[in-house]
Amino acid sequence: MSFVLPDPWRHFRISVGTSEHFGWLYTIAKCLLVLNLLDGIFTLIWIEHFGATELNILMKDLVENSPLLFMLVKLTLVSLGTLFLWRQRSNWLAVVSLFVAFFSYFWVLLVHLEYSSIVFL
Repeated sequence: MSFVLPDPWRHFRISVGTSEHFGWLYTIAKCLLVLNLLDGIFTLIWIEHFGATELNILMKDLVENSPLLFMLVKLTLVSLGTLFLWRQRSNWLAVVSLFVAFFSYFWVLLVHLEYSSIVFL
């Protein structure tokens, strides 16, 4: 007789998605990368021309000292994170994480657009 302990992670191993769902998710992942690029561009514009400061304390010194390296690091990190989540797309937690990242960057874009409407009007 053997004793088997219950798997505490069994609830996190729910497989999700069809090929149609993954098509939508792929579009969300691509949009996430575009939103990240737009965030970087807007950030550099606001800092360079309007005296704004970077709110991300991990990137603040980088954007002030080397804007090119800032963009390279920003694009690389978000791209790698998106790729990691995309490869785990059959896991519901990865899908939720992609949506959270997408809506976070979408909200940041709206803040950039609101700021630009204040500055240019």
